[in-house]
Amino acid sequence: MALTEERRASLLAYCRMEEPTPEELITLDGLYDAAVGYLEGAGVSLPPEGTPRRAQYDLCVNFMVLRDFDLRDAEVTGSIQDNPAFRRLITQLKLTEPGEEA
Repeated sequence: MALTEERRASLLAYCRMEEPTPEELITLDGLYDAAVGYLEGAGVSLPPEGTPRRAQYDLCVNFMVLRDFDLRDAEVTGSIQDNPAFRRLITQLKLTEPGEEA
């Protein structure tokens, strides 16, 4: 799914980036594509616009983009814990996938 200007504005608002540099926009575009690809690989299809599932989907994408943007230069010592709220949201999207039996 291509990152539209409206979707980019929503993503930038979530990331609290008012005036991103051209380099930051390129990075966000790549992270957005990676997040959409991750969800697709996890069995979550793009929900129709204006639905509660779409809001959940967009929230998951926003979370992944911001997490990866924030961690791009970080040095990690020890282990990184997964966000349980994010995991529950992914599970909910998978369980409510159209045409899938729960």
